[in-house]
Amino acid sequence: MSLNRTARGIVLVPSLLLGGAFLAAAAWGGEGAAGENRPLALGIGAVLMGAGLLTQLLPVAGPPSPAGDDNKDEDAAP
Repeated sequence: MSLNRTARGIVLVPSLLLGGAFLAAAAWGGEGAAGENRPLALGIGAVLMGAGLLTQLLPVAGPPSPAGDDNKDEDAAP
């Protein structure tokens, strides 16, 4: 199954939004449970944002070739 621009956007947008929310929660600070979970929020936010940006770096597959058209015959000598 090939990747396309729509699928990349579906992965990119939520991961960046959630990653940003986790990073904002870590930056907001707080005391008590919020302060204790700051490293966890930083880690989750960084992983989500990294995953979203990584999807943009994956190579895009070309269009699929028809089932009856094999490229093997072009390279073979007669």
